[in-house]
Amino acid sequence: MTDRDWNDDSDYDDAVQRAEQATRVGWAAIASTIGVLGCALIAAAVVCVVAVIGSLYVVMAINS
Repeated sequence: MTDRDWNDDSDYDDAVQRAEQATRVGWAAIASTIGVLGCALIAAAVVCVVAVIGSLYVVMAINS
């Protein structure tokens, strides 16, 4: 007999493991990208709120 007979699934198992690892890496990249975009969105919202409060302060100071 040869070292590799007809029902040797080692190549298939290796391919499945590589695919699973690539899937995990892909989902990790997607999750980290969404996290960074979420943080940027929160920061932009905070900047907008600070700008509105600052504008209101200036308008109130001018009218006083």
